[in-house]
Amino acid sequence: MKVSDKLNGISRRDLFKVAGRYGLSSTLLAAGSFGGAMSLANLAAAAESSYEKRFAKEPKFTFKFGAAGFNQRNLLIERAGCLEFARDLESRSDGEIRVEFIGDNQICGQTSCVEKTQQGIVDIYAASTQNSAGGAPYLNVLDYAYMFRSRADQYHFMYSPESQALLREPYERRHGLKFLFTHCELRGIQMGLKWKDAPTITKLEEMFGTKNRVTGTQLGRIAMNALNLNPVPVAWEETLDGLKQGLIDGAETWASAVAYANMSPVVSQSVDLKFFCGTEHTAMSASAFDKLGGELQDVVMESAYLAQVHVQAANEAALVNTVGASNPQHPRTIFAQNDVRVAELADDQIKMAEEMCSPEYQPALWEDWRERLNGWSGGRDTYQEIYDVARQNTHTLAENVEPRRWWKA
Repeated sequence: MKVSDKLNGISRRDLFKVAGRYGLSSTLLAAGSFGGAMSLANLAAAAESSYEKRFAKEPKFTFKFGAAGFNQRNLLIERAGCLEFARDLESRSDGEIRVEFIGDNQICGQTSCVEKTQQGIVDIYAASTQNSAGGAPYLNVLDYAYMFRSRADQYHFMYSPESQALLREPYERRHGLKFLFTHCELRGIQMGLKWKDAPTITKLEEMFGTKNRVTGTQLGRIAMNALNLNPVPVAWEETLDGLKQGLIDGAETWASAVAYANMSPVVSQSVDLKFFCGTEHTAMSASAFDKLGGELQDVVMESAYLAQVHVQAANEAALVNTVGASNPQHPRTIFAQNDVRVAELADDQIKMAEEMCSPEYQPALWEDWRERLNGWSGGRDTYQEIYDVARQNTHTLAENVEPRRWWKA
């Protein structure tokens, strides 16, 4: 498993020394409980405590958690909630469930985790819904352009009981996967070093004709083509090199993804286009979930709810305090240290983009996929109904959205 050379002040060699004694999952779960720098002695003590708690009894169920490229360090940048979920699930189940956390692309990557969960190689996975859409096409339902106005809208939908019928149940029925929780951001265009000396982008037309990386989402490509942003499929793992070598002008992704993946040195401007979802979700094999008794199924859902509430608060704070996705920026953030400017587009530019590419204004562009997704949902009007739920949100700040247990009416 690849681990960064320094993990909260601990060298990779020392980390593996501790992991050799207590196991990598126990060590990473212990390291994830530290908010800042730690000593080797503190890590060893925490890993020993974690190991003793986790192995105090034989579990009834052991689940492999394939967490794509995530590790303890970058989960403090993009707060996707993976380690919090694993820790709480083990604790809440009183050791009946044990989670083996396998990140850093060791067992699966952004585009393969979904398929390996469907194949039973892993039981739980974390990756973006957009990269997972290749193996689970119903996830495209989140990617209609400008269906969500803000991160607050996204969280409101994810907490809503309506998300069951519009997202979770069709996803489970078609793909055998249970959608547990997600981080929420909206995607923009992350411009490479060609734009370092250019003025900060303020007009949509300044990006017309640029060549930009696109994820596995089919719907994202519709929006990019309509916005003259020339989508080029590039694997997430190859995007950094593509930007570094100038093979692409930019990449469609979200701010904290740039920061956690160490792309900040090759990104000069983070253009906040907000044009469709960036949702780093965690899902579980439905067959693995179904093997649990009713009590442990409730435990999984409560741990997912805790993780969702954690992500909502922690990622909003990390965007400002760790990533630097704000104007003005805090000086010690990742964006500030790497001279990444946040290009905020005025409302009239966002409206122009919406009128160019959204289903509301350009319905013909979306007809085929909308009909397909509506059929998979059981006949719901997926775009209009998710749009309407999102517009029920009255909050402008994501941290103010009321958490709800979405599986309870």
